[in-house]
Amino acid sequence: MGYKVEFSDIALKKLKKMDKYQASLLMGYIKKNLVDCDDPRKIGKALVANHKGKWRYRVGDYRILALIEDEKILITVIDIGHRKDIYE
Repeated sequence: MGYKVEFSDIALKKLKKMDKYQASLLMGYIKKNLVDCDDPRKIGKALVANHKGKWRYRVGDYRILALIEDEKILITVIDIGHRKDIYE
């Protein structure tokens, strides 16, 4: 049984504002690597300091920030954006 992926309202809003090509790359990455995966921690990287508890996934110059809930077998994408402003 693999993990399910949900999106926060902020992530969906940013995804809709992005150009179609970049949005399709990000969605393709999520579908290929995160949906129904057995261990989402293999490919991601844990964040520290102000973002402790969050995980990030790198897709080119863009980042996907997510929370992983093991008890619900759920990955919640909380933010998506360019690497220069995603961590602010």
